[in-house]
Amino acid sequence: MKSKKNVLLIVVDQWRGDTLPMLGHHIQLPNVSGLADEGVTFAHHYTQAVPCGPGRASLLTGMYMMNHRAAQNTIPLDARHTNIAWESRKGGYEPALVGYTTTTPDPRYTDHKDPRFRVLGGEMDGWKLVGSWGLKMESYFAWASRNWSGMPATPEDMWLPRDAAPDEIGAAASPSVVPAEYSDSSFFTEKALEYLHGARHKPWFLHLGYYRPHPPFIAPEPWNAMYDPKDSPPPVRADSAEEEAAQHPLLDYYVQTVGREKFFRHGRGLASSMSIDEVKQMRATYYGLMSEVDAQLGRVFDFLKQTGQWDDTLIIFTSDHAEQLGDHYMLGKIGYFDQSYHIPMIIRDPRPEADGSRGMIVRDFTETIDTMPTILEWMGLPVPRNCDGASLLPFLPQGKTPEGWRTEVHYEFDFRNLFFGGKSPTGADPYPLPEEHMGTGLDDSSLAVIQDHDYKYVHFTNAPPLFFDLNADPAQLSNLAGDPAYQPVMLRYAQKMLSWRMRYMERTLTGYAATPEGLLKRA
Repeated sequence: MKSKKNVLLIVVDQWRGDTLPMLGHHIQLPNVSGLADEGVTFAHHYTQAVPCGPGRASLLTGMYMMNHRAAQNTIPLDARHTNIAWESRKGGYEPALVGYTTTTPDPRYTDHKDPRFRVLGGEMDGWKLVGSWGLKMESYFAWASRNWSGMPATPEDMWLPRDAAPDEIGAAASPSVVPAEYSDSSFFTEKALEYLHGARHKPWFLHLGYYRPHPPFIAPEPWNAMYDPKDSPPPVRADSAEEEAAQHPLLDYYVQTVGREKFFRHGRGLASSMSIDEVKQMRATYYGLMSEVDAQLGRVFDFLKQTGQWDDTLIIFTSDHAEQLGDHYMLGKIGYFDQSYHIPMIIRDPRPEADGSRGMIVRDFTETIDTMPTILEWMGLPVPRNCDGASLLPFLPQGKTPEGWRTEVHYEFDFRNLFFGGKSPTGADPYPLPEEHMGTGLDDSSLAVIQDHDYKYVHFTNAPPLFFDLNADPAQLSNLAGDPAYQPVMLRYAQKMLSWRMRYMERTLTGYAATPEGLLKRA
């Protein structure tokens, strides 16, 4: 490999970590699979927060949510925090962004009339924007309209089912109105190829984001028909929505309120009312969207190979968060179940010293906060002290676990009230928001999770805890927090969580100290 070092960070949206061929799923992803054959797959990789804004904040700052505190979409990210874009600039890179970061700016340094305060989020500071789709997708809609004569008057109607029956209210086998060549996945790929063509003679760092398989859950032709719903696994859930909801008040809230309209352009009714057949059709569509992204990645990979850059480029494939996809009667990225937090992570290091690990699967727990230090180590740059993650590159020479590696995974969720708007999925108006339902407020509407291969502990700031025996109950249907036999074990995991939080409390300046000889800086 030549001295040139490129980085391609691929960030898909809402992609479940269990939906990869190398982990036994039936989905067809030839390009992602080829990447895994040449790299390392991290089978137990988790985001530290959901939804998009908090998850991407952890991904790009390397910090746990308890430290960056961008706790939900629309909650600002503190401007004092650095990120992978700013840090890479210290190595001479001009980090480029295709996609989005769902970042709300710091209102102490940004005028309150800034349009970014009227949307879920804009783009994180530090990036050169080469393929953003705008605050309300307007750049993508303009591109599609310029190239496609069939653009609907209401742009979002491109995601309606082309051939659906009038009474269709959810998952549909029909393709979308928008053809594949004008889809958002095609748009982001075109922007990436434009950038890569111009940057090919210098070291580059590209964040390549894709919107899919994020909803609306509808795929363009031919991807809509690529998978038979009969082959989709059934949802993991209790025998009834009422039985599921009885597990915890927060779960009860989501079972009662999450509507289909956020996941299907034509959706109506509650997500929890979806039948098993509807869930299986939705999953087939979801897999089709993934295969569409895979095909687009093939175009990018082919370009790198044709231009001689494949063996100069570190490639990371990951997601901001995952998706319930009907499990536990829910849709979206919410709550405390693994389905929202378990995400893919594949790393291909082209250097010869990584040859011994190619095609391997790592079963240790890894976290999205590990992404930033991995990239910085590859660039030969120091990792800031306030970064909570650790580089994954030490896994790559032989796929062996580095000494002292974590034995648990951690993640957090904040369910405070946000602007939702509209009516409830059942037509009632108004309907309660999370704080009212839970009896919590602005600063105590939160939970944290610690889990290993045996147990999972969910701690709420102001609600009853949950505890699961993952060997006896991998579906996490039976809460054992009130079982006296499990109290000693649950106490041990609560203590582990406390130790974790104490160990990783924000420490930007705690490595400095005044001394008679002047300022001392420790590691």
